[in-house]
Amino acid sequence: MNADLIQLVAAAADLCRKPFRHAVLARDDSPAPLLGQDSLDCCLSLHARDASGERCPEADLELEIYQSGRDLHLTLAWMSDDGRPILWQGSHPVWMDGHSGLRCDRPAEGAPLEALARRLRALLAGSQDGAS
Repeated sequence: MNADLIQLVAAAADLCRKPFRHAVLARDDSPAPLLGQDSLDCCLSLHARDASGERCPEADLELEIYQSGRDLHLTLAWMSDDGRPILWQGSHPVWMDGHSGLRCDRPAEGAPLEALARRLRALLAGSQDGAS
């Protein structure tokens, strides 16, 4: 696959979270891993803008991608409010309370995040098939 991880995540976020447009940045000092590597473990920030280009920090997300065994897992959390529910996506979506970590119902704005997590997991798992 030719696209790098940052471009792939931004394109998937733009598709699943319309009308927002997204810039994606690595959250730590190291660059995001390249697609096709054995491990895609990283933490990314998804910065949202509205259709006119204005920043929408309340819609910014943190995306953590990590490998557990042979499975790829994702977590998505809102950056502006650590009390909002967090999405864990493995083989199925699980919403967790941002404070307690206990399972909770999907929030009203959760469907686009679930779509994004499913899309990313499928795309990223496909990019790793050629790595091993």
